[in-house]
Amino acid sequence: MSGSVRPKDTWASGQSYESYVGGWSRLVAAEFVSWLAVPPGARWLDVGSGTGALTDAVLVCCAPELVVGVEPSSAFREYAQAHVPDPRAEFRAGDAQSLPVDDGAFDVVVSGLVLNFVPDRTAALAEMRRAVRPGGTIAAYVWDYPGEMQLMRHFWAASVALDPGALTLDEAARFEFCRPDPLRSLFTAAGLDDAGVRPIVVPTDFPDFDSFWAPFLGGTGTAPAYAMSLGEPDRAALRDAVQARLPAADDGSIHLTARAWAVRGTV
Repeated sequence: MSGSVRPKDTWASGQSYESYVGGWSRLVAAEFVSWLAVPPGARWLDVGSGTGALTDAVLVCCAPELVVGVEPSSAFREYAQAHVPDPRAEFRAGDAQSLPVDDGAFDVVVSGLVLNFVPDRTAALAEMRRAVRPGGTIAAYVWDYPGEMQLMRHFWAASVALDPGALTLDEAARFEFCRPDPLRSLFTAAGLDDAGVRPIVVPTDFPDFDSFWAPFLGGTGTAPAYAMSLGEPDRAALRDAVQARLPAADDGSIHLTARAWAVRGTV
């Protein structure tokens, strides 16, 4: 493959993101908030709230007083506002490194699938600490990009075999810190107590290969942006290479898993 553009992280469509990994994030979010075991009536801040998956899980599972989502992408905020109409939820424009919230205004600060995309994670953790009250909880989850986020691993393994330059985009190469020890160290270095990490594994099942492949044509997210940067012949070759790697059942269905690492600490 040659002459392809090298896009990285493209967040242009809430619906495309939902089709790609948003649905799997929702499965992780439900288990994540259950693990946090926050009492009802808490004030939550969702940093990098995206399409609202984590905010929605908090509303459904945790009986919060309110949830404020902070998200830089206007397309994602608009999607969240349309799909999370609960009056306890509010979505604001803002950046993880400079949160548009008051000091100590929240009982819990959470972030789902965001920390790896933040240029200065130390600054982001400092902002989360500023936003939470003394004794409050800060927690996050990220995909296990170097390990068991299987749908991405198959995609990038096929991509790099055809185009070695794609390695510069592969999240496994870019986000080595998405593992237990670096996550725990990040939270400990931020001055958080009792930093703990656990895996959350969810099924990612597809009825057939077309259902697996279609989200990669949406252009939102690193892998879809790369797929759509290719010319049609190269994209077709990549499609065939990915299909050849996948473990398909006799009926054509594909059964994978996605692992996320969840980390939490207290102020």
